[in-house]
Amino acid sequence: MNLPPLVQSFVLHFGEMGSRWGINRTVGQIYALLYVSPRPLCADDIVDALGVSRSNVSMGLRELQAWNLVLLRHIPDDRRDHFTTPEDVWQILRVLAEERKKREVDPTLSVLRELLMQKPGSEVEQHAQARMAEMHGLIERLTTWYEDVKRLETDRLTALLALGARVTKLLDAKDKVVGLVRRKKEA
Repeated sequence: MNLPPLVQSFVLHFGEMGSRWGINRTVGQIYALLYVSPRPLCADDIVDALGVSRSNVSMGLRELQAWNLVLLRHIPDDRRDHFTTPEDVWQILRVLAEERKKREVDPTLSVLRELLMQKPGSEVEQHAQARMAEMHGLIERLTTWYEDVKRLETDRLTALLALGARVTKLLDAKDKVVGLVRRKKEA
């Protein structure tokens, strides 16, 4: 790898983490390299920087394009395709969340819906369906929450995340107000 030490450490780490995230090491390294690069890179640049085969880079770029994580850029007077990542880290997070939802959450909800529509044939299946219904309800709530949160402007999302555990204080205050209103109605 022919990279400055700081960049190399980041790229190597992303390669190792890639396998834990369900992508291969080279794809993780390609993404990390594109993310920290000050300019769009062509496949040849990536091959030279990472010391991997051209076919590996081509497959990795296709995978990253399928995930909508890299952007194709054309450079004047250069016929090669160049690639970069979105500048906004929040946009990257949004794309990742949406892609994971489409690939992991939506299919799970579909299977759960199908299984919940079937008539159970035994007590064991009734118990299993009851547990699946709980899981379905939780995933549906999380999906609804996700749909609301993904529409937030970046500054609002940042403020929400900055609240952290302080959100519980807000919810406690809301519960107190609701309790007061309820007692007034009862009185």
